Amino acid sequence: MPSAFLADRGVIRISGADALDFLQNILTCRLDDLEPNVGRLGALLSPQGKILFDGLFTPAPEGGFFVDTTQASIPDFLKRLTLYKLRSKVLLEDLSTTLAIAAGWDGAEAPIGTLLTYDDTRAPGLGRRFIGERAAYANASLLDASAYHAHRIATGVPEGGQDFAFGDAFPHETMMDQMGGVVFDKGCYIGQEVVSRMHHRGTARTRIVIVTFADGEAPVGQTPVEAGGKLVGHLGSHAGSVGLAMLRLDRVVDAQAAGLPLLADGRPLTVALPGYASIAFPTTAANDGPAP
Repeated sequence: MPSAFLADRGVIRISGADALDFLQNILTCRLDDLEPNVGRLGALLSPQGKILFDGLFTPAPEGGFFVDTTQASIPDFLKRLTLYKLRSKVLLEDLSTTLAIAAGWDGAEAPIGTLLTYDDTRAPGLGRRFIGERAAYANASLLDASAYHAHRIATGVPEGGQDFAFGDAFPHETMMDQMGGVVFDKGCYIGQEVVSRMHHRGTARTRIVIVTFADGEAPVGQTPVEAGGKLVGHLGSHAGSVGLAMLRLDRVVDAQAAGLPLLADGRPLTVALPGYASIAFPTTAANDGPAP
């Protein structure tokens, strides 16, 4: 299986004597135990606990960390990191003009021009990521990014900007807590109080799930999902008849209990939690109050 060139991803390098402590104090994930050639999901949150930026973090061979993230968000990501850096001995670099990201699965080998390979630990079977020369990746015979997106959607792994809006979603809603992107025992970070309270009180009722349309290709993203005329959530990205959707799980359960079909654009769909998830559908009815 060839690898896929993810042209819309970019690379940040965060290095310097204080890089680890700096990131430990602001990110949702833990980096002090991250081994070489391993990528870990992490996010920078708003003080209200919403995801502003996310990425895969992996140790850089020359020290510090590489961040595999959405290229379009890098200028604002760096501005926010600079705001928090203050006098810390940290160097922030956007390397996206020369470096790029590719993804491989099912035993795919690293493309020509690869400088670093690391495991994507968000979900079993998701595969590996590669950082390499952008010019080499652009000119190589790599799969289109759509092949990768079909693979990640089938695995149940959401992507910011397609399955949730940055600045508008809590980590639990995007399954980040299920993909190793949030820890609850490393002390404070930005937005930690909100996320921790949501986790320990079990108030996260909205989640991203896998949806399937038996009658053909899934509708476009942001199409509402309804049951009995009540909004349940919205669709995200899709590949063929399989897609992702951010849904209120309690309303899914209520609809099933009432024998009401879940519909998007008037078409029935089925819902399943991703295989990596340790959570289950709730057993109590919705109360229709506000819920994250």
